[in-house]
Amino acid sequence: MSVLPIVTVGDPVLRARARDIGGDELASTVVQHLIDDMIDTMRAAGGAGLAANQVGELLRIAVVEVDHNPRYPYKPPIPLTVIVNPVLEPVDDELVAINEGCLSVPDLRGTLDRHVTVRLRYLDRDGAEHDEIRRGLTAGTFQHEVDHLDGILFLDRVSDPTTFTTWEQFERHHRDAFVARITEFVERVGS
Repeated sequence: MSVLPIVTVGDPVLRARARDIGGDELASTVVQHLIDDMIDTMRAAGGAGLAANQVGELLRIAVVEVDHNPRYPYKPPIPLTVIVNPVLEPVDDELVAINEGCLSVPDLRGTLDRHVTVRLRYLDRDGAEHDEIRRGLTAGTFQHEVDHLDGILFLDRVSDPTTFTTWEQFERHHRDAFVARITEFVERVGS
């Protein structure tokens, strides 16, 4: 497999809604190779997830995985998950403020509200249907990736622009307070 170039903010493909794909297309060698390449690309970049439009493909596919990720040491583990044609719904109105970054928005982070609990329905790469409840930071990760598939960047959801920071300044001035707050949150809600 191979590592693909990651599209960055400003490219119109990031603002377009990705299209659903059917079972035959999902089973095709081309799409299965794309999924493998997306996994390799996400891992090589140190991301927690990657949507197909981030590599220039307007297909409703994303990959998510957190396994001792040094960029996000506070995130609970998420086994490799391939989501195809995902539908995401909030379960309730509880929100949490998360400081997010994005591989398509290099060296910038910002704070936004995410739903604490979501229902996620999707097909896996083999076409099997899944209907799951995701909570906590894990729910936030899936919301981030589904947003990509809808042409939405985390930048659009930041309500207070004074929270924008580079990774360097986040590490220097904000990381400790954020990690303390989000660790308590993870311990309280799990995932």
